[in-house]
Amino acid sequence: MTDAPLVAGVELGGTKCVCVLATGPGDIRAEARVPTTTPGETLPAIEAILDRWAQEHRFAALGLASFGPVDVDRASPTYGAITATPKPGWRHVDVAQRLIARFAVPTGFDTDVSGAALAEGRWGGAQGLESFCYVTVGTGVGVGVISSGQPVRGLGHAEVGHLRIARAPGDSWPGACIYHGGCVEGLASGFAVEQRTGQRGETIGADDPVWGLVAHALGGMCHNLVLTAVPQRILIGGGVATKQPQLIPLIRAALIESLAGYAEADRIAAQIDAFIVPPALGDQAGPMGAIALGLDAL
Repeated sequence: MTDAPLVAGVELGGTKCVCVLATGPGDIRAEARVPTTTPGETLPAIEAILDRWAQEHRFAALGLASFGPVDVDRASPTYGAITATPKPGWRHVDVAQRLIARFAVPTGFDTDVSGAALAEGRWGGAQGLESFCYVTVGTGVGVGVISSGQPVRGLGHAEVGHLRIARAPGDSWPGACIYHGGCVEGLASGFAVEQRTGQRGETIGADDPVWGLVAHALGGMCHNLVLTAVPQRILIGGGVATKQPQLIPLIRAALIESLAGYAEADRIAAQIDAFIVPPALGDQAGPMGAIALGLDAL
């Protein structure tokens, strides 16, 4: 046990929600999972879990890390709501404000990838760094961009997974994103791989040419991150990256080739194995992201 503040965290994902009561990854007091079905079913189930924890443990803060896009502008009347999501039934659903009103404790709210990035910075593979990026490659592609220790925010939050990038030579497949076709997510996500090949990614061999196309798209995304967010490290996780470990070496090579010696390319090439890495927290990055947001709210 620890004297650190006890925080309730909710990682609201597209298929499941993970509720966790913890002070950090080394001190998890309770955990519960809820399927992400409809807002009318999922949110009351989350509230019931948090109600019980509030009575039994009196947590000091609440952290909410949600799939997006979400409204992170505290001055906005729709702060805390999910916005233009393609997930049926969840567009314009308030998440944060109803929970803030219910529990009346300091509450942090951000995207699931920004939360995971903060967790990696606090406990994981980005400790001691001021600027870094956390990438998840799963059903979609999301990126948490941390600059000077904080998630990048402005009009909204970063949506790097929807950047348009240079296509691999000869690749004319239109892409799978319902908004942008061949953006990073439309070319490199698990959904994109399945749409392109007709097979689930975990059933496809490591030497299949599709992984070269995925790595080309993700390498182009990293190129753009290097030249805009100037990260000191890029951490790449998520189901697709975890189940296809050959991707990270391919992405490293694609980034070096894409940068073509420009800007900090030589420094990056000299330390490439430490520049693009898997997340140190593994599957805990998401739930611990919610805890990190709660701690930051105190």
